[in-house]
Amino acid sequence: MSGVARRTVVAAAGGTGLVAVLAACGGGGTDDKGAAAEGETLARTADIPVGGGKVLADKGVVITQPKAGEFKAFSSKCTHAGCAVSSVKEGVIVCPCHQSHFDVSDGSVKSGPAGSPLPPTPIQVVGDAISLG
Repeated sequence: MSGVARRTVVAAAGGTGLVAVLAACGGGGTDDKGAAAEGETLARTADIPVGGGKVLADKGVVITQPKAGEFKAFSSKCTHAGCAVSSVKEGVIVCPCHQSHFDVSDGSVKSGPAGSPLPPTPIQVVGDAISLG
């Protein structure tokens, strides 16, 4: 096979793969990783302790209640190495991989090695239901 023919075959295969990837990204609801769809109820307000929170690993989000009646949400993916945070205790969100700690009120780094805060996730609270918003 000549160099040109090989390039043509490789380019065609790459294009086919790209079409498959883009087609898989379409649609609504949850994605293959379980991320929640907008409007989907993630938790009930009673499930989120004041000063603490709850990690919803299957949805890629951690919901906190820094003060009574104030709910926040952040990505559950640690900004240091991409591990999933595993718990919320004593006012911090904890990543088990390298022990980065993030503040429950704003996602800021309380202790490293993470250097960036957890990105916020927009939520809405209607009645006792917490959903993406």
